[in-house]
Amino acid sequence: MTQEELNKRAKEAVMAYNAEGAKAVAKDAIASGADLADLIQSGFTVGIKEVGRLFEEKKLFLPHIMAAAAAMNSGVDILTPEITKIGKSADEGLGGFVICSIEGDIHSIGKDIVAIMLKVAGFNVVNIGRDVPLGDIVKACKDNNAKYVGTSALMTSTMVNQKTFEELLKKEGIRDKLITNVGGAPVTQEWADSIGADVYSENATDAVAKMTKIAG
Repeated sequence: MTQEELNKRAKEAVMAYNAEGAKAVAKDAIASGADLADLIQSGFTVGIKEVGRLFEEKKLFLPHIMAAAAAMNSGVDILTPEITKIGKSADEGLGGFVICSIEGDIHSIGKDIVAIMLKVAGFNVVNIGRDVPLGDIVKACKDNNAKYVGTSALMTSTMVNQKTFEELLKKEGIRDKLITNVGGAPVTQEWADSIGADVYSENATDAVAKMTKIAG
């Protein structure tokens, strides 16, 4: 089975809310030695984005989003251990990268995809979850001797916490030791510039490209 066929199956499984189908294509991809990162980016992610688009057009509803996300996670959960192995074998020298959804934001799918792709690129990713209090993010950065920290915000009401986080890092005296990365649907380059963040990432591919360039 070709990579294109696997990607198509992954997309279709998500759009059909088919968790078993997502697991099956993940297992088949591993067994065939396929590009697992591409399966996530060009298969599962494409499916979840299409469901999101239909939701925005009011053709689908919240339960559909949740079911699609559950299907996607079923497949990604199987892929993650294998991808982590790839990342470790590729390079462990790019440094610690703490990533999370900012305080107040319960969304996690996009952030989780970025975390996986960064692992593949060779970063030592510490994914501390969603709706993480700002103080806990600071603690995670200190505890893991992180070089990089990424926060995701999917709502304008939680975006402001990215600005507050920048201020908290300065107060804690560690801002100069970190490269900060911000992302999420309402986040823009202009927003990143205005709050003093180092990097704005539009999506997972963009995040990996920019962060690996910075890491050298």
